[in-house]
Amino acid sequence: MSLSSSVAPLEKVPLETYVPPAKPSLIGLSRTEIADRLGEIGVAPAQRKMRTQQLWHWMYVRGARAFDEMTSISKEMRAQLELHFTVDRPEVVAEQVSNDGTRKWLLRLPSGDAFQKAHEVECVYIPETDRGTLCVSSQVGCTLNCSFCHTGTQRLVRNLTAGEIVGQVLLARDRLGDWPGAKISEGASVPSDGGRLVSNVVMMGMGEPLYNFEAVRDALLIVADGDGISISKRRITLSTSGVVPNIARCGTEIGVMLAVSLHAVRDELRDVLVPLNRKYPIRDLLAACRAYPGLSNARRITFEYVMLKDVNDSLADAKALVRLLAGIPAKINLIPFNPWPGSRYECSDWDRIERFSEVVFNAGYASPVRTPRGRDILAACGQLKSATEKLSARERLALRAMAMTD
Repeated sequence: MSLSSSVAPLEKVPLETYVPPAKPSLIGLSRTEIADRLGEIGVAPAQRKMRTQQLWHWMYVRGARAFDEMTSISKEMRAQLELHFTVDRPEVVAEQVSNDGTRKWLLRLPSGDAFQKAHEVECVYIPETDRGTLCVSSQVGCTLNCSFCHTGTQRLVRNLTAGEIVGQVLLARDRLGDWPGAKISEGASVPSDGGRLVSNVVMMGMGEPLYNFEAVRDALLIVADGDGISISKRRITLSTSGVVPNIARCGTEIGVMLAVSLHAVRDELRDVLVPLNRKYPIRDLLAACRAYPGLSNARRITFEYVMLKDVNDSLADAKALVRLLAGIPAKINLIPFNPWPGSRYECSDWDRIERFSEVVFNAGYASPVRTPRGRDILAACGQLKSATEKLSARERLALRAMAMTD
């Protein structure tokens, strides 16, 4: 396939900024920030720590969606909180359930600008027998222009706030009935170990997380907080296309698992597939990976490699991939390309994927082939695109046809 990198800019500029609503949500604020907000409405300094702990427990352990539910807080204080704040999550505009159980939610984000078009993102829940993984978005649209990714064709509208990122986790648990004492929603299956439905979080939805670093960091620290949502950092994975300056910060300031969208073993090809490579080439990216804080055999980096027919799927590519990653504790996820209407790529043939995987595996790397999930609802890897840029009827028919041939 003949490919050219001349048309794709490296990065997009945000079109809009976040305008907070008149009554902001407390979701996504740190304990210090919550205490400061309480001080602003007249809560005495001696009470702020206790009130903050109460709010934290109700929001992140019990999943309270309104202050009235917080029965350990006095009625007077609940009324005061209701006057100034909310614990709102994003609004569910639409829910789709795949024939494989994957769920995709189109979420509308509240804004304080009455003249601004409502912003929407997508969030995907993937149930498996031993876990439930939530794929979370970090931007409305995406900064980057990866040529094989449906989300990459979208404009970058703005970054999400920490509250909007945490809100996706809370919303998923609301919809699934994944809170203590809640009734599990119809059709949702409990993992085989009897644990919670949302057990893993991946920052692999819409957007490039490391171009929204501070908000993503603050959100993931709340998700991992042991006195709240309490999802282990080893069950949280942040995926980046290679924003090299923020990779070390991710390890130091967040401490979650790292995944890198590699997809090519040569700069001239990666320049096309992942145009950011022109700014941070493979050599610099892998140097940052080798220096990732906490890297070990117990905390390996996952390298994601989408399988594109006659583009990056030769046995020579597989051998070059092994050489590139030598010395890095790593796992290599081979991802069958998920088609979307208008794409110029095709998925590699299955026997080619298996041969590629065998080369990687024989070199000592785990090389699972990711099972495509949610293709029929455009929820699979690389397919997310908010309804702010709706598919035409023709595109949807094409998508259904693609799903039926898998």
